[in-house]
Amino acid sequence: MTPRDVVLRELGRSAPVLPVVLVIALLALPVPEAGGEASGGGTGTVADAASALLVGLCAVHLVRTRRRPLSRTAAVLLGLPVVGVTVAACGAADAATGVAGAARYLQIFVLVPAAVLILVRDARHFRVIAWAFVALALWQGALGVHQNLTGTGASYMGEDIRAVGTFGSTDVMGMATVVSYGIVSALALAFRPHAPRQRWTAAVCAALLTVPLALSFSRGAWIATAAACLGVLLLAGARRAGRVLLAGGAAAVVLVAGLGVGSAMLQQRLSSISQVTGAPDQSVTDRYTMWAASADMWRERPVTGVGLKGFPDHRDSHASLALSSGSDTAGAGSGFVRQPLLSPHNMYLLVLGEQGLLGLVTLAGGWTALLVCGLRRWKRRCARPDGPGGPELDCALLACGLLIWQLVDFVYADIGGPTTVLTAVAFGVAAWWAVGSRGLPEEAGAR
Repeated sequence: MTPRDVVLRELGRSAPVLPVVLVIALLALPVPEAGGEASGGGTGTVADAASALLVGLCAVHLVRTRRRPLSRTAAVLLGLPVVGVTVAACGAADAATGVAGAARYLQIFVLVPAAVLILVRDARHFRVIAWAFVALALWQGALGVHQNLTGTGASYMGEDIRAVGTFGSTDVMGMATVVSYGIVSALALAFRPHAPRQRWTAAVCAALLTVPLALSFSRGAWIATAAACLGVLLLAGARRAGRVLLAGGAAAVVLVAGLGVGSAMLQQRLSSISQVTGAPDQSVTDRYTMWAASADMWRERPVTGVGLKGFPDHRDSHASLALSSGSDTAGAGSGFVRQPLLSPHNMYLLVLGEQGLLGLVTLAGGWTALLVCGLRRWKRRCARPDGPGGPELDCALLACGLLIWQLVDFVYADIGGPTTVLTAVAFGVAAWWAVGSRGLPEEAGAR
């Protein structure tokens, strides 16, 4: 069989998930400057358009095959957000705002995840998407490191050294999110059974991606990635976790020592995480002030919240005078821009303020249930008396790792910007492992 035949055969096998890969690949392209916040008026991207195409192709596939699209459990967990989002949309300031907000929430938390779950048929498809995460992270990470070394990144402490990839200075979390997904994916793939070459390749990719993650100066991404990687390692086995943590700690010391001047900036950024009192930087002050404002909105309307996209309209009446007028951004090819603070940068508090307890329970409850179902399936199919194993161990680790990352990151971030569609894909692949079809033979996707 010629190399061309091999490529064509692999493309044929991966055809169902190629639309998902296309959505991921389009995030490698430069994006418009106005990425948008969760509560603001963000603009769509090419990847968003591709996600709509993905949902449409999935619908056509279901009509042609006449198969049952989702299991009962999957339908309930993915359908839960519809309740809170619909109620909150009815309470929005105007109908257009409510419809736009509802469409965005349903796209990210219902439609795209459901489409990904349906299109992924086995572990082979799952791994194709995982490697797509890694490839995108390597590309964006390489651009970010180049920006840091050449002084062409986003502005940070008076220097244009912040790694942001193609996302620009107005979306400094974009590259950090992509690279974090890549690290979690590569670390999980490093435990794939019976594939030593791919395991070593994945391990090297995970190690390399720690550099652009550090240079992103994103505190939330650091914390979420550390929590997700620790979860992956513990699920892979306590002994493995100990060895990897020791090796990772030694490598971190070498990397930080080799960063020179950058190490001082990293230390300052790390120390600011817990610096709530005393003299925190303005970004920390703004964040906690907006968190308090969201909680105050919830106390005003505890069940249904102030309505979708209602945070900007109610912010000033609930925030203290400590809140600044906006966030300064510059660098990475853009001039100085004063961005308004349109969201609290905490997904749970954003949902609580805008959708109330009803929205928080239906959204966060569904995410937590997915993680519980994923861990239960890991226990049934991967846990062994002599340690975790099985042909789908890497799939279990990635699904649970992505969910852990997202649930932790939502404490420091919310939806908004081009990478939001990547969040939808992550929920979809995690849902496939947690509540997807179990009719396929366990060994089918192991090779």
